[in-house]
Amino acid sequence: MLNYARSDMAKNVRQSKVVCATTYVALLRGINVGGKNSIPMRELAAMFAKADCADVRTYIQSGNVIFTASPKCAKMLPKLMAEQIEHRFGFHVPVIIRSADELQRVATKNPFLRRDIEPDQCHVAFLANTPNKADAAELDPRRSPGDSFMIQGQEIYLHLPKGVAKSKLTNAYFDSKLRTVSTVRNWRTVLKLIELSKLG
Repeated sequence: MLNYARSDMAKNVRQSKVVCATTYVALLRGINVGGKNSIPMRELAAMFAKADCADVRTYIQSGNVIFTASPKCAKMLPKLMAEQIEHRFGFHVPVIIRSADELQRVATKNPFLRRDIEPDQCHVAFLANTPNKADAAELDPRRSPGDSFMIQGQEIYLHLPKGVAKSKLTNAYFDSKLRTVSTVRNWRTVLKLIELSKLG
């Protein structure tokens, strides 16, 4: 049984009512990759349901959860879920939330697609908060030769012709330079999450 009694935040979430519920997607970083940080998707979905989320679904094993919730509940979830995952599984997992509308805007603003670049070479780094302009200006556009990036709000659009594994534009690099937390999804996954978030 999942134990939420230790978290005052969890009590607040359970007490909140799903009024004017919105569809959201939770993006977890670094789970079920290379046999590390393993979380069964069924159990992950149950944790979100326990936190007053409805219509909870997951997509593939890399930590994508689609659900409906009140805005108040969604605002609490990144910290709450990270806390409960660490308590239950023993490791820290950053959790980033986007609404279905925010994801849709991400799809329409990709600057690389307008350059006739192959969609399979495109990725998006989702940030926990909007970086300040001074930090963003310190990013090195030549850090990873052949790769490109552009920051727009809370997203970094990436063009990685050789793939994520060979790029130096990593989560660790962006997190340290922008003083935030990030998680990356390929373009195919972004579009699939948008599709799933539109389903009733």
